[in-house]
Amino acid sequence: MTDTFSGKKVIITGAGKGIGRASAENMAKRGASVIAMARTQADLDALAADIGAEGIRVDLADSDAARDAMKSAGPADYLINCAGTNVLESVLEMTDAGYETVMGINLRAALICAQEFACARVAAGGGGAIVNVTSIAGHRGFVDHMCYAASKAGLEGATRVMAKELGPHGIRVNAVAPTVTMTELAAAAWSDPAKRDPMMVRHPHGRFAEVEEVARSIVMLLDDEASFVSGAVLPVDGGFLAV
Repeated sequence: MTDTFSGKKVIITGAGKGIGRASAENMAKRGASVIAMARTQADLDALAADIGAEGIRVDLADSDAARDAMKSAGPADYLINCAGTNVLESVLEMTDAGYETVMGINLRAALICAQEFACARVAAGGGGAIVNVTSIAGHRGFVDHMCYAASKAGLEGATRVMAKELGPHGIRVNAVAPTVTMTELAAAAWSDPAKRDPMMVRHPHGRFAEVEEVARSIVMLLDDEASFVSGAVLPVDGGFLAV
């Protein structure tokens, strides 16, 4: 494993579990200093013990807390917006509480963290990169995923705006759109065979994604080898969207 990111600092939201945790481990292996944000102190403690990550406990649903957390993290070279949640509600059953929960974490918090990161980068002279974690749910309609789909499609639109506005400052902004990835959140949403099996049929590789595969794609977009890639949304879906 090469020290591609030696001397660099990355902020990762939602770092306690799933794709965020795998991203933290991958960046640390490649030499980066990791600032991990999560709601659960035990997860942060585990990251500190395992990879030496600095932890910031924060509920990103609180806008003020999100801004304060980003400021306390200080200037960084990279941001991975990985924090996400879902409330499974149909169109006819959507609640205000469900909407606020999903949009607050998946979209508003991501925009706040990106804004604070970008402001710090511009003040430091520019440069750096952001990867936003979206979903194929922003491209296809899945039952009980209305607010989730809206949040992820919104984040992809925002990714393109960020790439446009921050490009002159040397800041690249991209997104990865994973298929169902084997996290705790996905297990809750896709454990029912009636939902899982029709999805599985549309995956050319006959399986869902592993967190490590998504994390490696995120790292690839942050790497200087991708220095002219910005405004892109990379499906990490084993060909799902191609079928």
